[in-house]
Amino acid sequence: MPDTTYLILCPVNLRHVKLEQRAYQEAAAMAKRRNAKLLVATVAPEMERNLNIRDSEAYWADQLNKFVSENPAAGVEVETVVRKGAVHRQIVKLADERKVDLIVMEAANPKISDYLLGTTASHVVTHAECSVYIVRG
Repeated sequence: MPDTTYLILCPVNLRHVKLEQRAYQEAAAMAKRRNAKLLVATVAPEMERNLNIRDSEAYWADQLNKFVSENPAAGVEVETVVRKGAVHRQIVKLADERKVDLIVMEAANPKISDYLLGTTASHVVTHAECSVYIVRG
């Protein structure tokens, strides 16, 4: 029998994690209310700016697991995923591949206050096959 668990994807930008926790907290609360699985993802850059990071995917996987363990989603099954590439494309691709029911994400880079909706969120809203819930900072 196929798995029919409701799946919520929450992309997390670990570079802004101190400023960007509202979407994660909202996604965790939604997952608990719906008895859903929470897929927490981050996207590593294709070219790492920090030359001290030798294995980008392993580094960001460690950072993502640390974030999740420091911010537990009590009573929710959580899976972490690291992708590599353009953030907006990888979020949509992951959602399509995993047949995600809902994406919960931040509205914009928290340092950019001039935009109502950031370019990543705008792309995801336009291209995702599932519903997208935008959390404003």
